[in-house]
Amino acid sequence: MILIYTQNWDGKFKKLSYELVSYGAAIAKQMNTEVVALSIGNVANNELQSLGKYGASKVVSVNDPNLSVVDNKIYAKTISEAVNKYNAKVILFANNNEGKAIAPRISAKFKAALITGVGKLPKSVEPFVICKKVYTGKASVDVKVNSDIKVLTLFQNSFGVVEAPVDAEIETLELTIDTPTIKVIEQSKSTGKVLLNDAEIVVSGGRGMKSGDNWAGIEQLAEILNGGTACSRPVSDEGWRPHGEHVGQTGKIIAPNVYFALGISGAIQHLGGVSNSKCIVAINTDKEAPIFEAADYGIIGDVHKILPELIEEVKKLKS
Repeated sequence: MILIYTQNWDGKFKKLSYELVSYGAAIAKQMNTEVVALSIGNVANNELQSLGKYGASKVVSVNDPNLSVVDNKIYAKTISEAVNKYNAKVILFANNNEGKAIAPRISAKFKAALITGVGKLPKSVEPFVICKKVYTGKASVDVKVNSDIKVLTLFQNSFGVVEAPVDAEIETLELTIDTPTIKVIEQSKSTGKVLLNDAEIVVSGGRGMKSGDNWAGIEQLAEILNGGTACSRPVSDEGWRPHGEHVGQTGKIIAPNVYFALGISGAIQHLGGVSNSKCIVAINTDKEAPIFEAADYGIIGDVHKILPELIEEVKKLKS
């Protein structure tokens, strides 16, 4: 059995969860087994049913007031009980902050192998061999898993959303949930713009932008392309942009379809967070900048002169 932890946001699933179910369904086909999608929190039945469109034959819902706060310890215990109940052999998480916090606990609990940041299907299931990128995406390695239970985290936008409709059986799992040790005092949510984790196109700026006052072009290009905005670490450290936009090894790790790197030299720490992008477009004055080694398309020149021209060309294509 394949067990998938499907996150929801205010009771709604996003593309990330549908991609996880699609990926799990593909592995289930390889292993000749079924997919159980686990939902934690208050999610309506029609929303739970939507997971069947992507291959989840059973959707298990666990809802309790104590689960309104994401406490990694409590969530891990809840997921562990589901693993035992359904005798899951592969457990899938998203390779985001929540997934990376819970997956190691599950791995330790079941003495299971943990393979993070996968993006492709296993090359074989007996033995279980799967490929993942290493050295900030500069190389790939085949990992052979010997443990009976495997825990995987999937890079967003690495597999895609694939419809494989089945009639999903909705089941409610009643568990005794511990009281969370975390107390949320206040929440602040980003509104009115595409979130980085959801963006299929990301426009990002670095120190080459010279000042936070020069971000209008980046925001305009992102808006035209219905994309998100990001930045390198020095930019967020300088206070030019919010820390929530920082992408890289010490920031958010993203994998959009297109990543625009504007005025970003491409230090290894930065590339570690964006190397899984399907296409990288770079603009930089330094022809020796490391970003050009990772870029699919590169323009050597002044970003302040090129960006306005790029915006005008994109506007023509959109009109």
